[in-house]
Amino acid sequence: MLRFLIRRALGALVVLILISAITYGLFWAVPRDPAMLSCGRDCTASALKIIHHNLGTDEPIYLQYWHYMVGIFAGRHFPVGNCPAPCLGYSFDESTPVWPIITGRLPVTISLAIGGSVVFLIVGVGLGMIAAARRGKLIDKVATTLSMFMYSMQIYFLGPIALAILVYGLHLFNNPAYVPFTENPWGWFVGLLIPWAVLATIFVGAYTRMTRSLLIEQFQEEHVKMARAKGMSTPFVFFRYAWRGALSMIITQFGMDFSSLLGGAIITEYTFSLQGLGAFSVEATDKSDLPSIMGIMLFGAALIVIFNAAIDACYAVIDPRVRLN
Repeated sequence: MLRFLIRRALGALVVLILISAITYGLFWAVPRDPAMLSCGRDCTASALKIIHHNLGTDEPIYLQYWHYMVGIFAGRHFPVGNCPAPCLGYSFDESTPVWPIITGRLPVTISLAIGGSVVFLIVGVGLGMIAAARRGKLIDKVATTLSMFMYSMQIYFLGPIALAILVYGLHLFNNPAYVPFTENPWGWFVGLLIPWAVLATIFVGAYTRMTRSLLIEQFQEEHVKMARAKGMSTPFVFFRYAWRGALSMIITQFGMDFSSLLGGAIITEYTFSLQGLGAFSVEATDKSDLPSIMGIMLFGAALIVIFNAAIDACYAVIDPRVRLN
């Protein structure tokens, strides 16, 4: 088990290094002059030279990348200010290091991702299990039709409708807003209830259909048929054999979806004016703030790689055969 986890950790480290090199090259090496994006339209030669020096782009690309990677672990000093570790760059638009901005916006995104994930896991997986257990019955057809309808919806369409009906029409809720959980747990829950529901809607359809198809496939496996032939109860066979066989794929999909949400639920945050990582990435893109964009990209990529490594560890717990492979 330990060797399995060490292999996965080393593999994740190699992937992170490759992602950082590719990301850095895309944002700094591919453009002919990335400093021009920060200089603006009325750019002079002297101003451009200062920006090159401040960004560190007056050095060879390999030195730029080396200083950037060292800064992540040891911090870095820019002419315009100090950037303590972990330094993901210095935002010249915000006049502050990128990492504190990310950590300041992260609680909003974490709250949105966790709440939405709880909703779509409970509802989506639950509907899929019921549909698979009652295959061909009325409840299966209703669940399948409902999942297709929900899967076809879009956040930028559902969000304004939910606000118009629940907030401005029926006055059941106030405008969605983030309140720190430590300050007011109830305000935190109520303020994010509508964004959770809207965000979960598109995932509920996908998880319902995936869970249903996986469980039906598991019901056709020989060991499941054998267990039922031996007279084992349907609930026991369902949870002991079929559910466990389908769980690995559900965990895989959830790990990718959750890590992507932690990287920023851009449309949801923008629709409900929540100042999370998604909104920050939009702002950085509009202002051509390359250090901020690159910092968000690396942070999101690291989350995806880390969660994939965690999923591999979960495989070893769910299916012992994975450790042998």
